[in-house]
Amino acid sequence: MLRELGVRLGYGVGTGLNNVASVREEAIWANDVGFDSFWVSQVFGVDPIVALAAIGMSCPRILEFGTSVVPLTGRHPLALAAQARTAQSALDGRFTLGVGASHQIVSEGFFGEPYGSAFSRTSEFLDALLPLLDGTAADVDGDHVFAKGWLTIECQPVPLLLAALGPKMLALAGERTSGTSLGSCGPRTIANHIVPEITAAAARVGRETPRVMAMVGVCITDDVNGLRAHSREQNAMYDTFASYRAVLDREGVASGADLLVAGTPDDLINGLAAYVDAGATDLRIMIAHRTSEEREATRSFLSSALRQ
Repeated sequence: MLRELGVRLGYGVGTGLNNVASVREEAIWANDVGFDSFWVSQVFGVDPIVALAAIGMSCPRILEFGTSVVPLTGRHPLALAAQARTAQSALDGRFTLGVGASHQIVSEGFFGEPYGSAFSRTSEFLDALLPLLDGTAADVDGDHVFAKGWLTIECQPVPLLLAALGPKMLALAGERTSGTSLGSCGPRTIANHIVPEITAAAARVGRETPRVMAMVGVCITDDVNGLRAHSREQNAMYDTFASYRAVLDREGVASGADLLVAGTPDDLINGLAAYVDAGATDLRIMIAHRTSEEREATRSFLSSALRQ
């Protein structure tokens, strides 16, 4: 059933994983049931680049391992590129680096970096990071980033996805990277805002059609309203972040909880199809649940649907 959607199907895990064993367990499950890719997020949990490099060889069927996303805040292009190229070497060319500018509360509250220059810093960061990921030297002396040097790590080039929701960041992603990895973004916004903006930007510079990876929370449950209420509490802080709030307002919903695809198996298939119809090239499917029963029911559905 899911293969009929005609897009790359990824399994994503959130920011709550606090040990590599948990990452390995999730990845092996994704490998065994037939997902194309496996994605790990980062805020306060395990470093996803390190974790993926550590567990990837346990999952030979997974075609792509990626971060969605690593915040650029608190990092230097040379150090981040060294991590990414080392992971690419460990994973035999199956690694994709997803990065993002993060949010004001993280940038200023944890790292003491001003968030007002997030776009300019991201642009300069890419000036240095992209050549390093491709195996050439960085030569940047900007207002926000200084990086002059090279790496000797032998590996294939590392593809880059940039988290982008606003017009300027979408243009940057389309013009310079392989595409974007989305959060808190529904089908209407993807169809009417994300895809047109990033596709036009790529076309302006003669790049191929960019990837648009949509994060979709799914759950098999007979209590959709209860699930949304639980998720609304969990998402309360994220719903206030300016970039997420803007796309939630575009979608016409109050919370990321309202974007959950939940209910019966048919509800899940139809909900995922809506993202594909909107123009998503990849789905990063995450399991949203309140109980172990919901988690196992959703796992069982995904396993069956991937095999049909």
